[in-house]
Parts: sequence; structure tokens; C-alpha cells
Amino acid sequence: MAEEFINKVAESGLITLDLESYYPRDPVAVFDLKVFLFMEMILKEKDFREKLKVHDWEQYKDKYVAVYCSADAIIPVWAYMLVVSALEPFAKDVILGDEKELHKKLFLERLHQIDMAEYQDKRVVVKGCGETPIGEFAYLEITKILRPVVKSIMYGEPCSTVPIYKKR
Repeated sequence: MAEEFINKVAESGLITLDLESYYPRDPVAVFDLKVFLFMEMILKEKDFREKLKVHDWEQYKDKYVAVYCSADAIIPVWAYMLVVSALEPFAKDVILGDEKELHKKLFLERLHQIDMAEYQDKRVVVKGCGETPIGEFAYLEITKILRPVVKSIMYGEPCSTVPIYKKR
């Protein structure tokens, strides 16, 4: 007599949320002010403006751009304003920071666009392992987003979870 196998995971009513599916894969670019500085250290307004005029801004078309300065230089606020005014007609968006900060911003925006109605009063497992390394900030943020609407939050895989939150 054959035993019938019951898939308890499938019957559990758990919903798996895979953060990897929200991982930003948008085209990005980095604008480093260092190369626009005199000796890569000093901002001379006239030279800076001239270099901005001849710069190829088309390379930023439809990209998210991170603007920062990798040199330990004093950059006046108006310099960032000049850069963003030149980038604005081309870039999808511009942030002050490096590529890592830009990635984080894009990821957080995607997480905040999730329709929480799908998770209302559900038992949710936030997937823990995958091909793409997900930063801790994303797990922290998704917990903040889910907590007010879900019945419970778990971390890991449906067959092996770590309980995080349970509504009382």
C-alpha cells in the first residue's frame, strides 16, 4: 500500500516574498566631480564651468546618476547644482552619493511600490537565499513595510523559517 505524501508547505498558506525580484537592474552611471577639478583637488569656477560645457551629457540619457566627489576636496553647493542642472534633461534621476547609495535608493523605492493589499493578514516568508546578494537594509525595510498589514513574518524558505513577527 503506497503512502500518500502531503505537501505541508503548499497547504500552509504561506506567501513567499522574494526581494531579488525587486532588485534594481536599471542602467546607472556615476558622475565623479574629481575629474572636473584643477589637479583633481581644487574647484576653480571658470575651469569647472568650461569643463561642464564641453562634457558629453548624452552618456547619461535614461540612466540613474550618482553624483559625488572621490577626492578629498571642498566642493561648494553651487557646483552640485550646476551638475544636476546639466544632467536633468538626460538622466532619469540624480542623487548625491556614490553608486552604492544610488542602488539603495532605487531598491527602497521599489519596495515601497509593493501593493500591500496582496499581503493583508497573510503569513509571509521573506526569502533568505538567492543568486543576488541583498543588503541588510532591504530586509529591515521590508519588515517595516509588512509588519502593519501581515499576520506574520518569517525569514528563510517555506520549509525552514525563522519567525520574525506574529500579530497578537
